[in-house]
Amino acid sequence: MRRVSLLWGTYGRWCLVVLLTALAVLNSASTAGGRYVTPVTVTAVLCGLALLVRRLPWYAAALPATAATGLWGWPLLPLLLVVLFDLAARRRARIAVGCAAVALGANLLIPPAVSLWTPQQYGSTLFVLLALVGGLWVGNRRRLLTALGDQVEHLRIERELREEAARAAERSRIAAEMHDVLAHRLSLIALHTGVLATRSEQLPAPVVERLALLRTASTEALADLRDVLGALRDPGCEPTEAAPVPVLRDVDALVEQARAAGQQAELRVEGRPEQAPAAHRLAVYRLVQEALTNARKHAGGAPVRIQLCYRPPATTVEVTNAPGSPAAHAVASGFGLVGLRERVTALGGQLHAGPGGAGSWRLAARIPHPAALVQNGTPT
Repeated sequence: MRRVSLLWGTYGRWCLVVLLTALAVLNSASTAGGRYVTPVTVTAVLCGLALLVRRLPWYAAALPATAATGLWGWPLLPLLLVVLFDLAARRRARIAVGCAAVALGANLLIPPAVSLWTPQQYGSTLFVLLALVGGLWVGNRRRLLTALGDQVEHLRIERELREEAARAAERSRIAAEMHDVLAHRLSLIALHTGVLATRSEQLPAPVVERLALLRTASTEALADLRDVLGALRDPGCEPTEAAPVPVLRDVDALVEQARAAGQQAELRVEGRPEQAPAAHRLAVYRLVQEALTNARKHAGGAPVRIQLCYRPPATTVEVTNAPGSPAAHAVASGFGLVGLRERVTALGGQLHAGPGGAGSWRLAARIPHPAALVQNGTPT
């Protein structure tokens, strides 16, 4: 859009300069008895060409137009007005005033027939002032639009960086939570195999050997897990509190905390949390937590309805709240939803957050379960 506007501005300037150059040539010819090939007309054409070439320095068009207007008067005034407008728009108002003063002063010495001071003594001065004021206004407007465009671009880049930081923080949180869950399960495997290995006299030798191998493999897997997932955490940053493992009672605890704070929350659950993978339960906890927080910020006093389903083929979450009054000091950043979308997308699911009709707000997520395996290894 900005490029199209600049293109139209360039075409408009070309048309204006060509018309004013033709007008200056006609005026010069009328003062020369109808002759078009005169020094005045040639100078008018050269001044017009200098105005059309934008890469020339400012004095290449300003000085010839000022000198020509000072020597031959009002026939070349249109080109001088363009020069003054350009100088004022480019923050050269003092130079523009100086050129206008030189042209008007020189016209006091030329014949009255072409002088800028006749037939109206102050008519040309008014045109000069209009050109100067118009150039100053247009120049300030251009600079303001450029500054606003730069500010919008800066805000866009800043928002992208914030969204990327929110995604990175969510990935780090996912890594920490999965580390806690998987480390707990691998530790249980290592513990039970160690207990069985202590009763080696009651077990066959091949079984004892397999148990030792299983214990070694689980211990090494735990160490590798800490190295790989620990590298995803921010260096030098320790979490202020351990991320809770969200089983069903934790979602219940969130709802109870919301009710204790005066929030109207209704929870409906289908299936058991054990029917969904641990990563799904972690995502459910974060989704419900974020939804309750947003409802508390932006729809105070409105009832919140939470529906959870852990049953295959997908874990689904739907949280809706009716319209309410926003909190007095609520700050809408929108980056919590960015992190949630990153988490749900990483699990192969989809997240929708937006108006739900009648002024309500709806947050819904669907995370498909991984394909189950039958005994022969064929996915169902």
